[in-house]
Amino acid sequence: MNIDFGRFSWVREPKEWKLQDGRLEVTTLPHTDLWQRTYYHFRNDSAPCFQMESEEKFFSFTVKTSFPEAHHRFDQCGVILYLDSENWIKGSIEYENEEFEHLGSVVTNRGYSDWATTNLDAKVKEMWYRLSRREDDFKIECSKDGIHFEQMRIAHLEKGSGKIRFGVYACSPEDSSFKAYFSDFDLGPCQWLAHDGQQPDKD
Repeated sequence: MNIDFGRFSWVREPKEWKLQDGRLEVTTLPHTDLWQRTYYHFRNDSAPCFQMESEEKFFSFTVKTSFPEAHHRFDQCGVILYLDSENWIKGSIEYENEEFEHLGSVVTNRGYSDWATTNLDAKVKEMWYRLSRREDDFKIECSKDGIHFEQMRIAHLEKGSGKIRFGVYACSPEDSSFKAYFSDFDLGPCQWLAHDGQQPDKD
């Protein structure tokens, strides 16, 4: 674990949480969420985010999430890069019903969110995430074992240059509450290698 938790701080600190031996436990509050405008037209900006700051242009941040108590539609926890209410990226699993859940990511640029998902068996209650930065471009990956990672998303964040903040989040958009657990925090060299295929177009 290559993490200094003294560098972390809360955006919207939850009422119930504890950090012990490198393991963070968060109890979500009902009606907490992150979303901006697109399709639903509502704007939600109430989920707690536990983040650190960095100006490093190339890095990978990895964390394990565990959510055995998630039980209500949209209960979620995962990795996040939250700059402000209108500019952020998140990757997580959202509970849907007893049969399936959504493994997905949201990218929000200038106040408009998108959502890309795939379905998983609802029995999945653990997931690792790896957030990698290459300047103002970002990659989110997931893993069931913390060793073999699969790409979820490559995205550009319009305000993602310079100093950024990243970490973890948990929330319950509807009338629900559950405990989310985060462990195996790691911060190290960028695991997202430079592209070695087609050359960039010339101006």
